[in-house]
Amino acid sequence: MRIAGATVLLTGAAGGIGGALARRLTADGAALVLSGRRAEALEPLAAELGARVVAADLADPEQVRRLARECADVDVLVANAALPGTGDLLEYTPEQIDRALDVNLRTPVMLARLLAPRMVAAGRGHLVFVGSMSGKAATPLSSMYTTSKFGLRGFAHSLRLDLRASGVGVSLVQPGYVRDAGMFAAAGEPTPVSVPTVTPEQVAAAVVRAVEADRGEVNVAPLRLRLLCALAGQFPSLAERGGRPPRGGNVVRRIADAQRDRR
Repeated sequence: MRIAGATVLLTGAAGGIGGALARRLTADGAALVLSGRRAEALEPLAAELGARVVAADLADPEQVRRLARECADVDVLVANAALPGTGDLLEYTPEQIDRALDVNLRTPVMLARLLAPRMVAAGRGHLVFVGSMSGKAATPLSSMYTTSKFGLRGFAHSLRLDLRASGVGVSLVQPGYVRDAGMFAAAGEPTPVSVPTVTPEQVAAAVVRAVEADRGEVNVAPLRLRLLCALAGQFPSLAERGGRPPRGGNVVRRIADAQRDRR
């Protein structure tokens, strides 16, 4: 379906990727509803783009239901919000595990469940889930994040099969390391020069392409990373023998420590 003229709900709009997504969707003619945990963080972007703001804490099921009620008329969902999940599982409390799974996996599922019926009845609409290349291959110090992104990938592909005759599209967009956004930027760490990255604008362009071409999966990463993830997905034991964090692994450990302090 065309982005121009569509009403789009974008979650996680306050982040680096979220801002790039909001600007690209607006430039392509969408009417935007921006969502994030804090309305005041979204208001400058909303004023710039002429968008509506509906704040919601996506770890709270009632706020998720309220968000869906207030955005019941949207044509496109871009489920972009996610919590970073870097770190050793043994350092997470049960409450932190619940929050990570709620925001990264349960909420996209619930928003799809609550918003899709109207789209199906209308015979048009699109659901886009922003995942990660971590949904294709496991890496050290990422068990919570990888769990949610593997789950989101399976959900998106299965839901696409369920809805394929309804006129409602389902897409999964999976970025690799994103410079000026993502885990490095969130921790105030420069992206190591050895780590291949993509830009937030490339991710935004992939989301538009996924909707307009009805693509099932779009992987936004340099070729080498896509090949390594495909290999690791097919041969996890072989990947395990490599057994070390990605390039920039010392930075990943510092990021994990910083995220643990904020959880």
